[in-house]
Amino acid sequence: MSILKRVSLLLISIILIISCSKENQFLIEKGKVGLIDNETTVEQIKELFKNDSIVIPKIDTLSNLFSVSSEEFLVFSKEGKKLLEFTPTVAGDSVSRIKNIQIFDSKYKTDKGLSLSSTFREINENYMVNKVETTLSSATLFIDELNATIAIDKKELGLNPFSREEVTLDQIPDIAKIKYFTIWFN
Repeated sequence: MSILKRVSLLLISIILIISCSKENQFLIEKGKVGLIDNETTVEQIKELFKNDSIVIPKIDTLSNLFSVSSEEFLVFSKEGKKLLEFTPTVAGDSVSRIKNIQIFDSKYKTDKGLSLSSTFREINENYMVNKVETTLSSATLFIDELNATIAIDKKELGLNPFSREEVTLDQIPDIAKIKYFTIWFN
């Protein structure tokens, strides 16, 4: 094989590897969000997002008295856009694994195209909703296939945000938008 063919094959291989890794950077799967999986530690996330900004919200001692011991890390892009929020299983431990990740950027998608910008129709057509729980201001959909919860605001359902009415799947309009999208790692 000529040197030109070998170099061409090498370049094509490198391009394919780079393009696949960029696609996986935003892929959501069960137990995985982009490059983060259920084995990733807080310390490793800091390395994965070294070109972005990771923020730990300041907690004062008075509010610490009345809260459960957890901390959320916020991940912002270089441009200042909020991408993710994650909670470690053990607060204050850099080798702790991740408990959950809330997604704030619609670039993160499942292989079926589900993202923060999806509607209930897209959820319902591609995934089985295993359970619906009604909270004070939203309906929370549980999708076991992804180990995910998706919240839809009661305003999207035409309900008073503070109504105590239970929400069923039949009540959710196809055009209802996602309010929160969380992947759980337990």
